[in-house]
Amino acid sequence: MAQLGWIAGPAVLIAFAFITLYTSALLADCYRCLDPVNGKRNYNYMAAVKANLGAAQTWFCGLTQYSNLYGTAIGYTITASTSMAAINRSDCFHNKGEQYPCHPSNNPYMIVFGIVQLVLAQIPDFDQLWWLSIVAAVMSFSYSSIGLGLSIGKVAEGNFHGTLTGVAVGTITGAQKVWQTFQALGDIAFAYSYSMILIEIQDTIKSPPAENKTMKKATLMGVSVTTLFYTLSGCFGYAAFGNSAPGNLLTGFGFYNPFWLVDLANACVVVHLVGAYQVFSQPLFAFIEEWSSHKWPRSQFIHKNYNVNIPGVGLFEANLFRLVWRTCFVISTTLISMLLPFFNDVVGILGAVGFWPLTVYFPVEMYIAQRKIPRYSSKWILLQTLSVVCFIVSLAAAIGSIEGIIQDLKSYKPFHTAY
Repeated sequence: MAQLGWIAGPAVLIAFAFITLYTSALLADCYRCLDPVNGKRNYNYMAAVKANLGAAQTWFCGLTQYSNLYGTAIGYTITASTSMAAINRSDCFHNKGEQYPCHPSNNPYMIVFGIVQLVLAQIPDFDQLWWLSIVAAVMSFSYSSIGLGLSIGKVAEGNFHGTLTGVAVGTITGAQKVWQTFQALGDIAFAYSYSMILIEIQDTIKSPPAENKTMKKATLMGVSVTTLFYTLSGCFGYAAFGNSAPGNLLTGFGFYNPFWLVDLANACVVVHLVGAYQVFSQPLFAFIEEWSSHKWPRSQFIHKNYNVNIPGVGLFEANLFRLVWRTCFVISTTLISMLLPFFNDVVGILGAVGFWPLTVYFPVEMYIAQRKIPRYSSKWILLQTLSVVCFIVSLAAAIGSIEGIIQDLKSYKPFHTAY
């Protein structure tokens, strides 16, 4: 909001919401081939692309989707550790004063987050994460409500800031204004990036009613609620702090008190991201394990399961390949997070890279192919125009985020948390 201002900020948020809602409906219809109700199932995004667009585009889809899922795991690790460190800082400020240099390292918190993910990563299947998804959703609602409430309270005290166009040129250079505006687009795109796992989620839905109908209702509800919170939180946060609003109100210390409520909100962020990490990582786990299973059909290391009796849990089916591969995945995302702790820039580039191909391009192209929409018909032209516009926005967002990372690297120190 600080980069876009009162006019463009809410408008861009709502525009992204409508685009995501529309293209998600198109994507939900592509879960089954030929007919969205009675056609053959596609169990993941790549399978849907292969069935509707052919093998040529399947690898581009897989590369984009799975690299984005890997990057999202890195982004969530950075964000969770920042919130954990913010709890430490909040307590420090409360005990020693707001001017005290409370600068804990994020690295120990990344390691703790990684250890938790090492355990949860052994959950075998996507459909076994339903309870974790519910916990994550409750936590998301909780910290969003706390942040919104704190912002409303600050505005009610008589603080109302912000400008029509955001941070003015003069405060920053014209070039910085352009780059930061582009990066803001990437941040917003990342907030609407769930399309990359929509098909995988839809595959867990039982029918009747038809999976696409259930998914469309769920998408409408989810996008509507999240957009309401994004808009309210963004607007009230901007009104409270104006152009000096931090990138994250809860970790950037827009609020110091009540410190316990800020701590609670950040704890909710951490719990939410513990679940979100698994939800977004499971499709990548499943892809690698399925590919390896077909590649080495006789390997005992890959195929043999071991029944382990865990006290308090019961019988657990362990697999050595799953243990090793998923452990390596978590360790690698944790190490990269420690090397590149650039929250806003990482989020921006993830949103930029994933939004156009996974949220817009593939759903549009699959819908055109499935419904056999004639080339150069009015509907074809409108769909292609939407795709081209979103490509330009994504490209701009990627450029802005890369520029932000370049600037961060100028003062970058490995394994060091900058304040």
